[in-house]
Formats: sequence, structure tokens, C-alpha cells
Amino acid sequence: MRRVSLALAALLVTTVPVVSAQPPAAAATAADLAFIDTGIENASPLWYERGEDGAYLVHLLYDHERNAPNRAAGHIHFRLVGRAGARLTLEFVNLDNVWNGRPGSVAPELKTIATSADGELWTTVPTVALPGNRVRVTLTMPGDTLYVARMQPYQLSDLDRLVTKARGSAHAEVTTIGTTVQGRPLEIVRIGREDAPHRVFLRARAHPWESGSSWVMQGLVDRLLRDDAEAARWRAAFTVYVLPMANKDGVARGGTRFNVNGKDLNRNWDRPADPVLVPENAALERWLEALIARGRRPDLAIELHNDGRGLLHLSRPPVPGLTEHLARMARFEAILRARTWFTEGHTEGDFRNSGTLGDGWLERYGIDALVHELNANWVEGRKAYTSATLWQEYGASLPAVFEEYLRTTRR
Repeated sequence: MRRVSLALAALLVTTVPVVSAQPPAAAATAADLAFIDTGIENASPLWYERGEDGAYLVHLLYDHERNAPNRAAGHIHFRLVGRAGARLTLEFVNLDNVWNGRPGSVAPELKTIATSADGELWTTVPTVALPGNRVRVTLTMPGDTLYVARMQPYQLSDLDRLVTKARGSAHAEVTTIGTTVQGRPLEIVRIGREDAPHRVFLRARAHPWESGSSWVMQGLVDRLLRDDAEAARWRAAFTVYVLPMANKDGVARGGTRFNVNGKDLNRNWDRPADPVLVPENAALERWLEALIARGRRPDLAIELHNDGRGLLHLSRPPVPGLTEHLARMARFEAILRARTWFTEGHTEGDFRNSGTLGDGWLERYGIDALVHELNANWVEGRKAYTSATLWQEYGASLPAVFEEYLRTTRR
């Protein structure tokens, strides 16, 4: 028995130094970041590694378009888990996107990052651009977790709360027009009298990363549902149809641009939608054509997006009355500038982006339609970083724009 005990004691003595062999300084550094959590709602698909200089290289995974060279990576949303007080440098890589068959990079547009200790209250911080389409940001952990996002996220759970609110309002009607590829319902919220003399349609979130567009919709719907004299006047003068999240599947999986079949929901509107590959667009197309058949064609249609410039994209397909259409859009822009914080302007020259909703609805249905980009980094009209508060403020200011535009513009 004594021989066994001595042998066991010797084994214990020899194994202890192996367990504690790591230098204390290295152990402390490794503990600054325990891991990057991508198990949260709307999280980015990514992988990460430690760089030679101590920065964490965050490799965003691309969305790929079906039967095309196009790819996109730009959605950022994850949770850091680590040591309170730690200073962490993150470097975002895999930003070399391909748009419309042409190589490009999202790096020049990635100028800010939003952070939150609790996923509720968000702060925006600037990034640093590096050679080679790399972007860095250094953050201090306020506690043992920190949420990081491109902009303040707008998730399926946020949409569910908005739709529930609309369903419970006497001023709104929610219609399910179809489902996504993965079977999620697509809701259109109608606010205003169905027989009102004018109609406006808005769609957001065709591209999943562009959460600012959904926050604008939130502000618009909240404002129109109020029980005050202004809202009552607007609801009598025009009907607003809102599709607040076109690409639900993409939002759920943390995608950047395409639906789960690899299709861009803001393309191919110059032809009938394929109900198998893009059921989201096919459902909207059926709804629109039924609306037109009832004599309720929209007077104005706006497709909301986010990018790094924030322009109104006025497409110019070869259609009768294009000059008059552009004149009406100039009037709309002037009212936007007067009644909201919008300042950025519009695409010039002979710009055309064939197949976008703005282009396709004008060409196929004769609807005054445009794509409204919103700058993801900066609100020039407020001299401030973007935020959910400012997005919602913009949405709340749109009914006054619609009222003046519809009252003073003749077709």
C-alpha cells in the first residue's frame, strides 16, 4: 500500500507544473475576450481569430447571389463576452463585395459601429479605415458583455411588437399577403381610410442589414396611429400601406443582401416575379395588381434602404411621361428637405438601376416610385450619428411630407 501511495504522490507532483505552465500575463490577455457570441437573434454569420498584433480579426461570411458573381458581407451584429474593463480591437475583414457584377468594397461605407452593454441602449462610435479594405474599431468592455452592430438592430421580435400594436388599433388593418421562402408571414399594415383619395406605399428591409429602414417604418406607423387631430386629418386624406420587413428570412439568419434562395429582392422588378425563387416579391406583386384592379393604384411608392451616401435614387427608364415624373420627384424632394432632416439629394444625369422596385414599378405600372437610401453613418441634417431615435423621428415626419406632396402635385 505504501509503494502505491508513494507512486501516486510522485505522479501528482509531476503533473502540477504542467497545469500551471502558462505564463500569468498570457493567461490574463486571453481572458480579455472569452468568445464572440453569434447565438443571439439576428447575429452575423462569422468566424474570428487573433491577429499577430493582438487585434481580433472578424471574418464576416458572404451572402452569394444565385447564378451571379455578386456577393455581400456587411451585416454586423454579435455579442462580445470577456473581462470588464478590457480594451479590445476588432478588425473587420472579408469586405470585398461584388455589386451588379462589379467588384467593390463596403469598407469605405463602414464608418461607424453601434455598441450596447445590454442590447437596449446604443452608442455610436467611429471606425478607423486601414489599407486593404480593412476597418478597425477599439472598444472598452463596460461589463462582461458588449453588443456590437452596424446600426442599432431591428429584429423580428421588434416587428412582431409593431404588428401586434397595429392589429390592436382601430386606425389600422394588417393583411398577410403571402410568406417568405421559409414560411414566415409577410404583413402589410394599412393605416387610413381605405377609400381615401390618395395612397402611398412603402417597403423596407429588402436587404437584411439595413435596419435603419425598419426603424423609419416604426416611426411612421407610430405617428399615424396616434389619437390626435393631425393624425386623424392624415388618415382621412390618404392611405399608407407599409411592408416593414420584406426579407424576414434574411433578418432571422443575419444575412446581408439576398433572400435564402440567393435572390436580391430589389432586383428583377422589370419582369413578373418567380413565385418559387422570390415568393416575397411574387406575393407583393399579386397584392399590388389586385389593388390596381380595384382602382386603388398608389400615387407614390418608396423603397427604403441604407447605404453610405443617403441619396434618392431616381431611375430613368424609357417610359412616356418621364420628364413629368422627374418633375414630380423634384417636388417631393423639395418637400422632404423642408419638412424633415433629409439633405443629401438625388442621383444625377441619366442614372438608371434597372430592375429595382423604383424603376420596375414606374415602368410596369406607371407608379411614381423611387428608392430612398438613408445614410447608415451620419445624419447631416442633425449633425449627428445615426440612431433608432433619429430614424423614428424621420418616419414620424413623413406624413406631413405626404400630405403636402399629394395636395399640391397633380398627375
